[in-house]
This record gives sequence, C-alpha cells and structure tokens, in this order.
Amino acid sequence: MAYLLETKQLTMKFGGLTAVSDLNIEIDQGQIIGLIGPNGAGKTTAFNMITGVYKPSSGQILFKGHHIDGMKPHRITAMGIARTFQNIRLFKEMTVLENVLVAHHFRMGTNLIESVMKLPSYTKKEQESRELALSLLERLSLADQAYERSTSLPYGKQRRLEIARALATGPTLLLLDEPAAGMNPQESRDLMDFIFKIREDFKLTILLIEHHMQVVMGVCERMYVLDYGVTIAHGSPEHIRKNPKVIEAYLGADAC
Repeated sequence: MAYLLETKQLTMKFGGLTAVSDLNIEIDQGQIIGLIGPNGAGKTTAFNMITGVYKPSSGQILFKGHHIDGMKPHRITAMGIARTFQNIRLFKEMTVLENVLVAHHFRMGTNLIESVMKLPSYTKKEQESRELALSLLERLSLADQAYERSTSLPYGKQRRLEIARALATGPTLLLLDEPAAGMNPQESRDLMDFIFKIREDFKLTILLIEHHMQVVMGVCERMYVLDYGVTIAHGSPEHIRKNPKVIEAYLGADAC
C-alpha cells in the first residue's frame, strides 16, 4: 500500500551548499509526524520542496502515489496539500472571514467572465463560499471574530486563523511550520488539543515542524530529526528523546 506522502533521497542544493541531503520520509494517512532539528537544519527547505516553492535538485516526492516534485504550488494545493508558515502571513487589512474567503476562492470554479459580469452563477458560488467559510470559522471557534480585522486577534487566535485559511483549501495533508512559535504555555497546551481536534474533524494527516518540545513530543507519533540537512534519527518520541546523536545535536542532556 502506497504512503500518503513519501520522499525518496530528496535533495536541495543552493550553489555549493547542500540544504537537504537524501531525505526519506514516509507518512501514512491519518498520522501526525514531526520534523525537528536545530535552526538551519533544512526543515523549512523540505517544506518548500514538498509544497512546490523549490524544485528539488534531485530525488522524488510522491503524494497519493503521484510524483509532485517540481510541480507548481497551486497544482500541489489543488491536489490536497496545504501549509502554514513560521511567520504568520495573514492579510492584515482584511477581516478574519475575508482571509478565509481568499483561500477558499480557488475552489469556487468560476471563470473571468462570470466574475466580471457578476453572473447569477458567480453570485451563487460566492454565497456558497461565504457560507462554507463561516461554517469553518464556527468549527474552529473563530466565528465571533469573523468581521474583525485579522490583526486584532490575540496571537494564539491569529495562528488558529492561519490554520483555518489552510483548511479552507480542502487539504488531506497539512504542513504546520512552527505553529507554537511565540505562544505562552497555555496557548501551547491549547494548540496541542487543537491539532488533535482538526486531525479528527477534518480527517487530516499532519507534518509538523516545531521547536517546542512539549508540543512536538506530545502530538507526534513519529519524528524525523535533521542536522545540517542530514537525517540523523527517526522513530517514536521516546526513541528520539533517548537517541545520543539527537541529544548531542539538538535536545541537550536536560531533555532526557
């Protein structure tokens, strides 16, 4: 049986620098998998290759058994892969609802003539999109802030809104890039519950980059550890916590 996502010897070089070398990841449907390592280890570069931002120097990426390495980002999104970013990238002048509507727009299936002429078919699809966006905000406990500017939300809810925007594209695989960054301890605990909830509610598979060890150890079934672009370990949280190479390169003795 094919994996939902599989990378084979995935490599990314920038000139003489190898950012990621021979990365092999295997993710089954429904799993929550972690990708961890020190700053500069190549984690976000791996995300950028999977989502089409970078074309790999070599190697393969298979999603649902189909090769997607080198494919354009919008086509990868349409296939069912969505992501968030380490630095929140909300549309600051838009409301919470408008941020979600922008992400949902490509699923409307309208053409230029429909939208310019405001044909009844476009108006109907626009109303359906609005109803779906409001329903999504309700499911993620953001409906009460739907008409507020996105930047007026507390930091934790801005992170949640970014995830909502990713979910609006209808993914089966969600890539989260440091979702706990900048959160206080309570927000981090809430995030863990939130990740489990969206996995179940939206039937998601999740690949997670995270430096917050309580979060990543608490939600991930397996983890891959990168150091200078090379995979130095992979396995269960307990295995990773006790791995001497990981302790030396990343976790430190206090994490044991």
